[in-house]
Amino acid sequence: MTDDPKTLVSTSWLAQHLKDPDLRVLDASLYLPGVERDAKAEYDAKHIPGARFFDIDDISDARSDQPHMAPPVEKFMSRLRAMGVGDGHQVVVYDGAGLFSAARVWWLFRLMGQMNIAVLDGGLPKWIAEGREVEDMPPVIRDRHMTVRFQNHLVRDVTQVASASKLGTTQIVDARAAARFRGEAPEPRPGLRSGHIPGSRSVPYTSLLNADQTMKAPEDTRVIFEAAGVDLSKPIITSCGSGVTACVLALALTRLGHDSWSLYDGSWVEWGMFPTVPVATGDA
Repeated sequence: MTDDPKTLVSTSWLAQHLKDPDLRVLDASLYLPGVERDAKAEYDAKHIPGARFFDIDDISDARSDQPHMAPPVEKFMSRLRAMGVGDGHQVVVYDGAGLFSAARVWWLFRLMGQMNIAVLDGGLPKWIAEGREVEDMPPVIRDRHMTVRFQNHLVRDVTQVASASKLGTTQIVDARAAARFRGEAPEPRPGLRSGHIPGSRSVPYTSLLNADQTMKAPEDTRVIFEAAGVDLSKPIITSCGSGVTACVLALALTRLGHDSWSLYDGSWVEWGMFPTVPVATGDA
């Protein structure tokens, strides 16, 4: 793979730059309901040297009924400042699944106008499998100011997505497993209808990953998107269960040079709960 400090970097790249004074590493591990793993406890026990823990559920909009919605600008700035992450830093974010929730933090930084952030390809499992150093020590924190310029075009709400679905103006691409997309498998969160947003296309985020949870090469991800009926010359809204794995699709699109995408932050947790919006089942 080609290392790109604005999208995706390898474990060898991170190992080479780990001692850089302006590098900041974030552990953004998050697990779905029903997965018996405690992300913070795992971080406390073992993390990449110097890594800070980025709590996606905490650094979110507490006013929302939806899980881990994008936080207000002020909250993002204050939390990151307290973590010692700010202007001039190169950030690398990873997670304990390989490549799952780290992309969500990559998207959040971009939403806030911070571009110098990359996801660690293969995450902590690959780092550990290669015998690289881990520690259980908390990092030394020094405050760092962060300038935020909110990028409205990178996020969409239910009204905008409903309009795109009805009018067909923007493609909607769903990152959930195919069985959930078709309405054949139950949602991990209770109380949601099964199926997908009418007119959306299915590109399970797992289809973009290799067996070791590294991301497939751009030429391979291009084939996968196109095989799902996605026109890569047109705008795209990415969606998933709760706005996490949709960010993996956004990361893959960015690596393809596709910059006309946005994220449906509420995703299926919101759409599947609303009785007034339509739901489709099956493949179409």
